[in-house]
Amino acid sequence: MDETGSNPKQKRGLFRRKGEREKRDLRPLAMVFGAMRKYPGHVALALVALLITAAATLAIPAGFKMVIDSGFGADGDPGEMERWFRYLLMIVCVLAAGTAMRFYFVSWLGERVVADVRMRVQENLLRLAPGFYEENSPKEISSRMTSDTALIETTVGSTVSVALRNTLVAIGGTIYLFFLVPSLTMGMLLIIPAIVVPITLFGRRLRKVSRTSQDRVADIGAMVTEVLSAMKIVQGFNQESREQGRFREAVERTFTVAKRRIIIRAAFTAIIIFVVFGGITMLVWTGAEAVNEGTISGGTIAAFVLTAGLVAGAFGALTEVYGDLLRASGAASRLSELLTEQPGIAAPENPMALPSPPRGSLSFRNVTFHYPTRTETPALVDFTLEVEPGETVAIVGPSGGGKSTIFQLAERFYDPQSGTIRLDGIPLTKADPAEVRGRIAFVPQEGVLFSASARDNLRYGNWDASEEQIWAAARAANAAEFLERLPRGLDTYLGENGTQLSGGQRQRIAIARALLRDAPILLLDEATSALDAESERLVQDALDHLMEDRTTLVIAHRLATVRAADRIVVMEEGRLVEQGTHDQLAANGGLYARLAQLQFGHETA
Repeated sequence: MDETGSNPKQKRGLFRRKGEREKRDLRPLAMVFGAMRKYPGHVALALVALLITAAATLAIPAGFKMVIDSGFGADGDPGEMERWFRYLLMIVCVLAAGTAMRFYFVSWLGERVVADVRMRVQENLLRLAPGFYEENSPKEISSRMTSDTALIETTVGSTVSVALRNTLVAIGGTIYLFFLVPSLTMGMLLIIPAIVVPITLFGRRLRKVSRTSQDRVADIGAMVTEVLSAMKIVQGFNQESREQGRFREAVERTFTVAKRRIIIRAAFTAIIIFVVFGGITMLVWTGAEAVNEGTISGGTIAAFVLTAGLVAGAFGALTEVYGDLLRASGAASRLSELLTEQPGIAAPENPMALPSPPRGSLSFRNVTFHYPTRTETPALVDFTLEVEPGETVAIVGPSGGGKSTIFQLAERFYDPQSGTIRLDGIPLTKADPAEVRGRIAFVPQEGVLFSASARDNLRYGNWDASEEQIWAAARAANAAEFLERLPRGLDTYLGENGTQLSGGQRQRIAIARALLRDAPILLLDEATSALDAESERLVQDALDHLMEDRTTLVIAHRLATVRAADRIVVMEEGRLVEQGTHDQLAANGGLYARLAQLQFGHETA
């Protein structure tokens, strides 16, 4: 078992715990607008389209005013009315073209900015040491890369545009209303707060309930994924009824929250309709009396009503837009944390070059190490080990003894709190981590494959490997036979984590990948423990090819696999307690002898 198990009590993780509140301001959006500045041409064209559509929207009520005033009534002129209708149609054409132009450019900006942010975040994530992912959930990071970037895309591609358009309409419309009928405009400005206040109050409540509803839906999704991925266990233990009951309870909780959301939305809609249409009715009533008295024209009251509706809608939309901007600001803040996170393991300013050609020596001297999430328990204590070039060293001991930690430190995924680790005589902290890892090949306990073709999984060890090199590595790893039988050979897609292959086949691909790396140091983490006898024979034969002329460290629980090692190191509670050959350690009567008695005694019984 890997000794880097995560701890839910995170020490310095980025993610907020439940109950913590994030700051409610728009400053984090500066990161988004900074990304937009890379495309000034598209921004300028989007703003031009925005101005055109706002102006065209406000011109429509003015057009109707002219139509009504010139074409209706006893003194109406049909020719003049026709001219103003043509004017209206022209405005509609301009509005349609401007809207299409605005939609294209703001949507382009939204997609482009999100693509840039995702690439920058991923680039930084690939630089961060594994310790970061021990303290911060990869699932949470994945959520940021999807849901948070989707929020930003909506903000750039829609929300900001809507906010600017409604601001222009609200300001321009209000000015035009004062020009039309100052007295009615003052009355309308008194109605607007009656619209904005309930929108704000109900909007906050609705957003809170909507978030709860989304959480409940997410719970359902998580439950479905968990149960379906463990269907054999569910059915094997006859727990279908219990799981259905759990699912029913989750669905009912979701429905209960949804009912609250529906009730709030219904009340919200009723109040807004009453206030808006009631206010408009009162204004029209007042205006109609003014028309009868001859103080204003019929076209003026029509233009006033249309413009007042646009202005009221714009103010109402702005309150909703502000909430959307706040949510986007929170998303931008969370992504900024990932962008600005500095790697805990990085190359020094002037790294020392490793000797060439490589020798393959590895040295641990007085190394003490605590994992970041388990500072109270040391994983290694004053550990010293010298591994000579070409030597095969087996590392054995109880689970949690520090075996996997040795591998983690050798590849410099972590730095020890004290002591020195050297590769070919160079301290790892003074070398470039990429160069260090370039001299090490690792075969894990279970072959980790990617959702890609067999060819891409193989050449992960050496992306520039030729076809001949790939097949040579496959033959040496006893993988060529089953690879040739795949439907499309090396170009066959292997499924998520290589699901189309057996465990032994996945492991042989992992060995072939390590062969292609052709590194002087080989790390084997219990590479045959999960295999059946036939697969183990094939994999062990492949490992024998892989270990030739290489410095090799082997983690093993099954002692039969390491009896031929040049040296066996015995670990217990992070300390090196014994080392020697199999025969020497078996004769010493220590921990190794007890482990050997348990295993070999049982096998011969």
